[in-house]
Parts: sequence; structure tokens; C-alpha cells
Amino acid sequence: MKLLRYGEMNNEKWGLLDREGRIRMLDDALAHIVGDPLSPGWLAPLQALDPATLPLLKTKQRVGPPIPRPLNFVCIGLNYADHAAETGGKIPKEPILFLKSLSAFCGPYDDIIIPPGSKKTDWEVELGVVIGTKASHVSEAEALDYVAGYTVVNDVSEREYQTARSGTWDKGKGCDTFGPVGPYLVTKDEVPDPQVLDLWTDIDGVRMQTGNTSTMTFGVKMLVSYVSQFFTLYPGDIIATGTPPGVGMGKKPAPVFLRPGQSVRLGIQCLGEQANKTVGG
Repeated sequence: MKLLRYGEMNNEKWGLLDREGRIRMLDDALAHIVGDPLSPGWLAPLQALDPATLPLLKTKQRVGPPIPRPLNFVCIGLNYADHAAETGGKIPKEPILFLKSLSAFCGPYDDIIIPPGSKKTDWEVELGVVIGTKASHVSEAEALDYVAGYTVVNDVSEREYQTARSGTWDKGKGCDTFGPVGPYLVTKDEVPDPQVLDLWTDIDGVRMQTGNTSTMTFGVKMLVSYVSQFFTLYPGDIIATGTPPGVGMGKKPAPVFLRPGQSVRLGIQCLGEQANKTVGG
């Protein structure tokens, strides 16, 4: 099942993508469903529906993030060995965790705002793991039981803020619009193995990133378990699992960074693709 949310920012409604790629409205169906959104008890009745019986969305509307604003937007740093190498970083012995500001959270087709004075805004396509069940100190063997599904994340990063302005990475990761999510949430039953998915990024139609989740240093099961050892994860929380090689800061002979007026397209096998424009802040 592919879930999405449509409508004006901060006022989106739930929808379901049918086999023809059309949006079906879920307002009436959800009126009879209780429980935390994205929890197993909330998802099961939706998965039992025949999409053909749901009303079509007949007007063109903005597609927002496929989930409400999460409580935790967790990111994993340097989780692909070849990406670590291109940035001059070492392969970590344990996952590098940081939290992305929730002001970064935005939709898959929303503009990416380059901060005033920024000269090193960069892209990072990442597999996003969406939590469906409250998770605290869960085992790796049970970790996928706590996952609702998967989505596409762009961990947009300002490299000067991240690496040259002292302190933690967060200041280069949490700028407004630096976390496009979507276009939809694909429930885990449609992604039996999250470690075999192709990822890619195009800037102005030029392929910049190509990778596969099979080359992660730490896989999805381990990451869900690991993060849950440090703080509780709640339904709708996201873990962005790291990016493959091909980011702008790693380009040779010289780094390449985003500037206003460019197109950013990125996607993941089975999970759809984003398409954003960059604008000056």
C-alpha cells in the first residue's frame, strides 16, 4: 500500500495511491479507524480496503510529506563506506546519529530554500524508515516489527555550516526545507528486503548519485534497534539511513554545490521520486 498526504502545508489529508497512480481520498474510511496513525492497528483496516471503492481526488493539489510532522527526525551519518571515503571520513565503528530540525521537514515537490549567504548546499538521497510502533530498547531480530514502511528522504546539507562552523553537524542539516520526504509511504509488506534498493540523484538532469542500500555499513534492522537504545521512537518517526557516494562535496576535480534555479530529482526503487526546485532564501 502506498499512502500519501495532500493539501496545503500543515493542513494535509490522507490519501492512498491506486494501481493507476491516482489519489484516492481516505477521509470517510479514517472516520471509523482508531489508534495512532501508522500503527499496525491503524494500517490493517486500510490495507483491507478495495481502493476502487474509495472516492477519487479530482482536483490538482499539492502532495505533501506522506506522514504528519514526526516527533523525531533521525539521521545516520557516513553509513556507506564509499560515501565516507569521498568526504574524507572514516567508516564509523558505531552509527553516527544526529537529529534534523523539524523546520526542515517538507514535501517531495516543495522548493528547497538555499539559506542566505550559503555557498555549499548539497544533496543526499536516503532511504527513510518510518516507525509504526513505539520502540524502546528493541532487539535487532524484532526491529522490523516496529517499522510501518519506507519512503524517500533528501538530507539536504550546508557543508560549511556542518563542518567549518564548529560544534555538531546539526546546524548544517536543519535549515528550513532541508528535509524533503516522500512522495509516499510504502508499507513494509511491499518492501520485503530494504537492503536491495537502488538510489539515485539527478541535478539539472545530470546523474550525480547512484547507489544501492546493500552497501550500507549498518542495515535497517540494526539501525532501528540501535537508535531505540538511546531514545524512544514513536509512530511516524523517521530514520534517514545515510547516503551513497556522489554528493556535491565529493566531486572531483572540484566540489559542486546547489545554487538557486536548479532542479533536484531523486528517487529510490519501489518508493517513487522527488522533484524540487532550488530557490534563494
